[in-house]
Amino acid sequence: MIAKHPELAAEFVANGERAHWHDQALWFVRSKRDNMAHSLPEWEALRQTASDTKDYVLSHLDEMLTQFAANAEKLGVQVHWAKDAAEHNEIILSIIKKHDAKKIVKSKSMLTEECGLNPFLERYDLEVIDTDLGERIVQLRNEHPSHIVLPAIHIKKEEVGECFHEHLGTEKGASDPTYLTEAARNHLREKFVQADIGITGVNFGIAETGGFVVCTNEGNADLGASLPPVHIACMGLEKMLPRAADLGVFLRLLARSATGQPITTYSSHFHGPRDENSELHLILVDNGRSELIGDADYRNSLKCIRCGACMNTCPVYRRSGGHSYKATVPGPIGSILNPARDAKKYASLPHACSLCASCTNVCPVKIDLHHQLYTWRNKLVLRNLLPATKRIPMHLASFFMQRPKLFSFLGYWGRWKLRITPRFLKYNRFLNAWGRQRELPPAPKHSFRAEYRAKRKAE
Repeated sequence: MIAKHPELAAEFVANGERAHWHDQALWFVRSKRDNMAHSLPEWEALRQTASDTKDYVLSHLDEMLTQFAANAEKLGVQVHWAKDAAEHNEIILSIIKKHDAKKIVKSKSMLTEECGLNPFLERYDLEVIDTDLGERIVQLRNEHPSHIVLPAIHIKKEEVGECFHEHLGTEKGASDPTYLTEAARNHLREKFVQADIGITGVNFGIAETGGFVVCTNEGNADLGASLPPVHIACMGLEKMLPRAADLGVFLRLLARSATGQPITTYSSHFHGPRDENSELHLILVDNGRSELIGDADYRNSLKCIRCGACMNTCPVYRRSGGHSYKATVPGPIGSILNPARDAKKYASLPHACSLCASCTNVCPVKIDLHHQLYTWRNKLVLRNLLPATKRIPMHLASFFMQRPKLFSFLGYWGRWKLRITPRFLKYNRFLNAWGRQRELPPAPKHSFRAEYRAKRKAE
């Protein structure tokens, strides 16, 4: 199914109140990020160091993955390699069948979302419980996360109360966050105790040691990895770091960029199974990443540490909602990664961008996001994937701009027309969809060229 961002965004924006508080909530997180960044004099040095480290990783990824896997196996980790989402899911299913497991708890993992793990396992009558609070809310509502760090940012507390009343038996009409959180905690603790297998994502893998790190704010990954006898960790190939000494840089950047905290509440390090009666499986997943590394235009997108800062600052994402991208990873970074997997399906996403460069400015690993989005627009034209609604106006603009006299006349006519056109026509929903939510600036009396000539003459 083709993801049409403009139509899906229109559905979200139709609820003006929701669109406004969604915008404000994310800008509040962006502001916290700025406060944290400004509190560190070395902030830009940290960003540059992280970017340089990731450059090195992407240039030596084959060596590092081999080193990481070998060191992990020395620690007793059972390492698996998956070329794509299907293989990733089959590996997990084989581990589940081996242990005759029925109940699985899972902490937040965008990789398993990317691979469609939950619906895959549910087809085998397996219970898969997302244990991150936001993830559990959207799971109960039968939705996908709308943000990679704040999965339920699009949902009001009153809606959470209705959902918990239906599924968890909380009081009808209750919307107090403390009460609802306590209800979720009691519900999830029961699931943790009953679980046969715990699944987590991986934030960073350390080639030097074979260990890996999982960052959370709720401690659910720790419970999921500690209570069940089997822990399965799912890791994208790009999540590598060369040395344990590099980790400090990324931990200082990650939480500050994501939620405006000095560090995530839990940064848990795993170096093998916890005892002789436990198993630790690590699945290293490609799923198109190796192809992206070979593309000079987009390889930098693999530096991403999934902090979500680009989404929190993006004026388009903040106002259109994460579900309008119809993808596991939305926002600016998703508008680069998703077309790389399926350009036809996600052809509209690179156009969901104002090219303001705010995403590039806040990225903790200095990904040139707006440049890559602009490059995607050019490539979509070359692949004949630009819709007629964009292609025809651009051809017309090119025609007029190559004819200065005609362009000047149209400018004069347009300025005059805007001044005399009644407002009900100027902002007609059929004639000017753009103006439904925006106010046009007053039409100038003179063109820029006329103003320029007058200024030069006065000099």
